[in-house]
Amino acid sequence: MKCLPVVVLLAASFSFSQSKPQSSAPPQIAYLRCGTLYDGKSDTARNNVTVRIVGEKIDQLGETLQPESGATVIDLSREVCLPGLIDAHTHVLLQGDVTAEDYNLQILQYSTPYRTILGTVAAQKALGYGFTTIRDLETEGAGYADVDIKKAINNGIIPGPRMQVSGRAMDVTGSYPVLGYSWELKWPHGVQEVDGADDGRKAVREQISNGVDWVKVYSDRSYRVRPDGVLDDIPTFTLDELRAIVDEAHRERHKVASHATALNGVHNSVEAGVDSVEHGFYIADADLKTMVAKGIYYVPTLLVGEYVAEGRSTEGSRVWLDMISIHAATFKRALAAGVKIVFGTDAGGFPWTVNPAREFPLMVKYGMTPAQALRSATMTAAELLGMQEQIGSLEAGKFADIVAVPSDPMADINQLENVNFVMKGGRVFKTVGSE
Repeated sequence: MKCLPVVVLLAASFSFSQSKPQSSAPPQIAYLRCGTLYDGKSDTARNNVTVRIVGEKIDQLGETLQPESGATVIDLSREVCLPGLIDAHTHVLLQGDVTAEDYNLQILQYSTPYRTILGTVAAQKALGYGFTTIRDLETEGAGYADVDIKKAINNGIIPGPRMQVSGRAMDVTGSYPVLGYSWELKWPHGVQEVDGADDGRKAVREQISNGVDWVKVYSDRSYRVRPDGVLDDIPTFTLDELRAIVDEAHRERHKVASHATALNGVHNSVEAGVDSVEHGFYIADADLKTMVAKGIYYVPTLLVGEYVAEGRSTEGSRVWLDMISIHAATFKRALAAGVKIVFGTDAGGFPWTVNPAREFPLMVKYGMTPAQALRSATMTAAELLGMQEQIGSLEAGKFADIVAVPSDPMADINQLENVNFVMKGGRVFKTVGSE
């Protein structure tokens, strides 16, 4: 049996990136010996499981599998193996935007090529953290650079996670940064400005033609806490505009993600039939019921809420601190109502030096079991992406997207911040002891 070649993610080079096997070559065979394994289908661990991998995919799993001569054997007998993690809300083209100054610097002073270079590094970091798939929800002024990063990963030019991307998000005129400068100057904005139902349909067609997988809309802004504790907002799009955007996207077999933080933005999004509500700091009980009935997913992004609150509260904006407790209560109500909750962090909204897996303990803190939190980042997330037949669990026929941690995350959810082995599509990108 030959030894495992060590491939360290951040040391990837062009020679590595061009080393994809030729189609005529026989697929490589590898065996992973896992001390403990969670397959993503059951919340119960299996012990001493061997995974046989042929090429990109899992061929078999079992306790009695024996490697054949010439196969690569990877010893994870002291590790806990899990399906590759999925972060359903990221921004690889952002490097932290807690304050307006952070955001404006990137939009106004960084070129799109420079931001794209930073985006490739962010994608590699995501993979190194154990996220073998991400849904990247807009470039914030960098056009369709996310489509190109996805293409470069798929073509083996750079290492990174599987990506679904949304290109440019949509918002109405005058509602999204960069704002506040002289009216005589024409500044770039972080979104595609869209006004009217017909303009919305045209924007959907344009974005799909440029390679997006998802359409994203910003459905509200300007938050305040009412005396009754409800988080209020100013809706951006009219309901007719949102319905037109959703109808056009669905007609073209694409899904819609809605940045909807408070009362009106969430309500309009749910009524329009979006596929996922992003953030959802406050969701009315009636809208939670509608989300369950329509199968609309909830991506709460708890971590970024707490991270942003810390930064913006120093600017005198008390509302962000109040929103933390409102968000926690909404999460608990959504969980009790049976809403499908998906792991998403808004990474990029906080720096990529912060491990997005810090979201997991917050989900547990606010009511999920560790098993539910893990499922939100595996099978439930795969279902949101429409990839449940390919990823999200460790089963024969699915991609060999496998990560490992030193100890059982069901006993300590913080272990998911300690991913020390990453395999994506049968290729090792991080090995135990490589850092």
